[in-house]
Amino acid sequence: MKKDIHPEYQEVLFIDSSNGVKFICGSTQKTEKKEMHEGKEYPVHYISISSASHPFFTGSKQFIDTEGRVDKFLKRYAKKQEEVKQDLDNSKEEKEEDKKKKKKKGK
Repeated sequence: MKKDIHPEYQEVLFIDSSNGVKFICGSTQKTEKKEMHEGKEYPVHYISISSASHPFFTGSKQFIDTEGRVDKFLKRYAKKQEEVKQDLDNSKEEKEEDKKKKKKKGK
């Protein structure tokens, strides 16, 4: 293994931001924040979901999204649906206008 090219491996305190569960894990992650845990200071990394809050591991059917990703997706999806509906309405109106023009030319 080459020297001085690999990141430093250290113990990092991970905090689940949805429920506040803390656990220590070895990582090469660099963080500016530090926090005391069980009498020792660790670098801290906040995560949005962990095994302590994920529905698969907790057995709950309710998913709590702290960062609003689901809401953001639903808003985008609803906006797209409206655009598609408007496009369909516009194309129907254009077809009706074309039919009226053809009828006028035929008379």
